[in-house]
Amino acid sequence: MDESLKQGWEVPTYTVTELHEKRSRYCVCIFVINEGKKLHKQLERMRPFTGNVDVIIADGGSTDGSVTAEAVGPLGVRTVLGKTGAGKLSAQMRMGFAYALEQGYEGVITIDGNNKDDPDAIPRFAQALDEGYDHVQGSRFIPGGQAENTPAMRWLGIKLVHAPLISLASGVRYTDTTNGFRAYSRRFLVDRRVAPFRDVFSRYELHYYLAIRAPELGFRVVELPVARRYPGTGPVPTKISGMRGNFLVLRTLVEACLHRYHPPTQEQHRA
Repeated sequence: MDESLKQGWEVPTYTVTELHEKRSRYCVCIFVINEGKKLHKQLERMRPFTGNVDVIIADGGSTDGSVTAEAVGPLGVRTVLGKTGAGKLSAQMRMGFAYALEQGYEGVITIDGNNKDDPDAIPRFAQALDEGYDHVQGSRFIPGGQAENTPAMRWLGIKLVHAPLISLASGVRYTDTTNGFRAYSRRFLVDRRVAPFRDVFSRYELHYYLAIRAPELGFRVVELPVARRYPGTGPVPTKISGMRGNFLVLRTLVEACLHRYHPPTQEQHRA
């Protein structure tokens, strides 16, 4: 990779455990923390659909033994990244993207590691990258998509608040803006006008920012149908809970829509 492209990158420190060599043009990056058997079940489900993409785990600090080489190596994982620096989801994303770009991947498909998403869409995301799309958003709410047991408050929040605000800020219509099943092209991630490798992206900011920034800069954007299934009984699998967590999401959403995370202009740099 051209070292000049990495100038100014802010990436959390992390460890790298490579289990086999790079084999593919694209990679699937799975963001996890203490997902246990849910991750292993998802990796098993993914295997029929990852023949032409490498699988990378971007771990946020799991302590349950679920991401050891012995646990995930037999399930087809190429690399396990272990974040040791500060930050949460967006820091994991910066870590995963940085590694993928340094490894020469032409695109990154992202998916959560809690076994809610149907991995059969992975080849369609890779095809969209082949066709020149730069930001591919998975949606359970378009024809062909499936939303099963979606919590009522989550459904209302997406439909009435989250998707309309990001659609308004970006200038394109999105229907499922909290869905982490996405894909990004290399040219989008390395563009200095995007500048995703900044410490300001620590929690949920980067998901929202990239969805807004891509169409603003004229990158090609598309939604693809995906299936997301919540369990019919028991606790909802989510890292966002309580009043404080939901307030943080709402505040981050508003700040992203007000373009608070855009990189500084040249004039601001000189000032």
